[in-house]
Order: sequence, then structure tokens, then C-alpha cells
Amino acid sequence: PRENKDWKIATEFGSNGHTHAILSYGEIKPTGMLVRVHSECLTGEAFGSTRCDCRDQLNKAMEEIERAGSGLIIYLRGHEGRGIGLSEKIKAYKLQDEGLDTVEANLALGHSADLRSWDDVALILKNLNISQINLLTNNPEKISALVNKSIEVKQVPIITPKNAKNMRYLDTKRIKLNHITEEK
Repeated sequence: PRENKDWKIATEFGSNGHTHAILSYGEIKPTGMLVRVHSECLTGEAFGSTRCDCRDQLNKAMEEIERAGSGLIIYLRGHEGRGIGLSEKIKAYKLQDEGLDTVEANLALGHSADLRSWDDVALILKNLNISQINLLTNNPEKISALVNKSIEVKQVPIITPKNAKNMRYLDTKRIKLNHITEEK
């Protein structure tokens, strides 16, 4: 998937009815490998929206994995808008334009702050005989969910630059969802 880099791709049918992509680089190892669990983001990754940090996180994760010599990207489909779907995400954008933050917008639409499930990730890792990972994430819920499924996780924060369009979004994720959004 990247120019001059030998990534491989496989798929796994998920419990949500979507097909997830598993991108591997180098040798898959049972422990100590860098892994990015990445939620689908059409607006950021395909259309270049600067309202979120999704594209930047995906690119940085791939660069870190290439630098390390091996790793996985587990690309979860059906996770658009923290699980509310594309149509609802666009409605949430409109509410954000009217002054709500990303969490308030989801709640105003009748959703929880985050509807994503990480169960498929644990199954994918177990199918690959992976028991311990160095997880490229800022999301404490993702870590807890995997630990609860008997995956040993070491967090590796993935900090990306803020911009004028995503600053409030990242601040909300830090304050309301306990994400790491900046270097300490």
C-alpha cells in the first residue's frame, strides 16, 4: 500500500458485518510488535478533512512500523465517526459547526460518545498468534478493551500536529475521552 515498501494485505470478516483490512510489514511476531488499530475515516483519509487527526495518525503509524522493520495496521471498517456511521458523522459535523464539541454532537444525535467495539481486534491478534503488542494509540479505552481480552498491551502514544481545524476536536478527546493528544 505504500510506494517502495513491501506491505502485505489480508482481510478478516468482522462481527459488525464489515471486512477489516490487516496490513503487515516485515515478520509477524507473537510479542513486542508495533500495532496500530485504526478506525475507518473516509472524511479524513480519502477527502483530506483537517477536522480530525485520523489521516495523520495512520501515516505516522505506517512510518513508525517501517522504521521498526515490522508491524501491523488493523484497519477497522464500520468505525466511521467513532462508530456512528458516515451519515450520522456528517450530522455531527453540522452540530459542531453550530458550537457543539465532538462528544456533545454524538450525544445530541442520541449516540454514546464512542460506539466502537474492539472485540474483532482481539480475535484477529489471537488468529495471528499474537499475545503482546506495542500499541500505537492515544485511546485508553482501546487499551482496556484489549487487555480485557487477554492481550498484553504496552502503549506507544502517536502524537500528530494540531491545526486550527482540529484543535478543539483534539482538546475534547483529551478532556472528555482521556486521550493523549500532546507530548508530555
